[in-house]
Amino acid sequence: MKVKGLDHIAIIGTGMIGASLATLFTGNGYKTTMLAVNEKEAKSGKDKYDANFKDLIEKGLVIETQKEACAKLLDVTQKYEDIAEADFIYECVIENLEAKRSVYAQLEKNCGQVKAIASSSSAISADDLAEGFDRLRDKFLVAHPFNPPHLVPLVEILKSRYTSDEAAATLIAALESTGRKIAVMKKSAPGFIANRLQHALYREAVYMVENGITTPKDIDLALKYSFIPRYTSIGLFEHFDYAGLDMILSIEDYLFPTLCNACSTQDYIRSRYEAGNLGSKSGKGVYDWSKIDMNEFRQKAAKPYLSFFNWDLPKE
Repeated sequence: MKVKGLDHIAIIGTGMIGASLATLFTGNGYKTTMLAVNEKEAKSGKDKYDANFKDLIEKGLVIETQKEACAKLLDVTQKYEDIAEADFIYECVIENLEAKRSVYAQLEKNCGQVKAIASSSSAISADDLAEGFDRLRDKFLVAHPFNPPHLVPLVEILKSRYTSDEAAATLIAALESTGRKIAVMKKSAPGFIANRLQHALYREAVYMVENGITTPKDIDLALKYSFIPRYTSIGLFEHFDYAGLDMILSIEDYLFPTLCNACSTQDYIRSRYEAGNLGSKSGKGVYDWSKIDMNEFRQKAAKPYLSFFNWDLPKE
């Protein structure tokens, strides 16, 4: 159910995250404006928005008349003046401190009545970002979603030392009204919660490949068909408690000295980056993507999250 008093939501940025958040908020009945840097990016953002709804319709989660009702709630603009009366603003520009602060300077000039401002940053400290504000500093906090946020339900929340309780409550209420689950960080840490866990796992996986222990394909098989499905139903701490901490202690005392402790990106990944092999975006990375159907892959990546779909869609 929509939060009373949140009549206009603004999203700064029209990339995958921005367009996905626009899908989420209009899908739950909120008037939403996406702000683009130019006409090309405005069109690109709208195309992504339409593609998101096309996928949802194909999955039977939304019908065409509902999509049309949602689309009527969306505006795309290039003018900050058009979001001057926004109640909640979600900044989704590139992961660059100066780029984000340039946006915040515009918000300071144009958005006087905003109740909360969130950044989608996945790593930058909330305190560092908040220094880009003056009078709106207490309205700001980080709310890191996961791609695509209109399907992945978790959002990590991190307040800065300036954030007011009122701004945090507004943000949490807005996100919970769209069916999001909120994980709150008690203090800042690079990478926040999920990316610290994900990259620790990736570091160990790369270490095993570099040392000839196994292959990327077999690591991915082990993940998909052993413990990863478990954690869609129960949590890590739940599982290890269930297994017994006496057993955990005996395993870890034996195992931990053998695990990777690299403090920078490993050569297996860095060498591919330096050769221009960036993964799917360049056609080759660890895997050869040239023969992979990207639309099919995108559908597979989204599939586990479809069961979480629980929007309060606007009336047809």
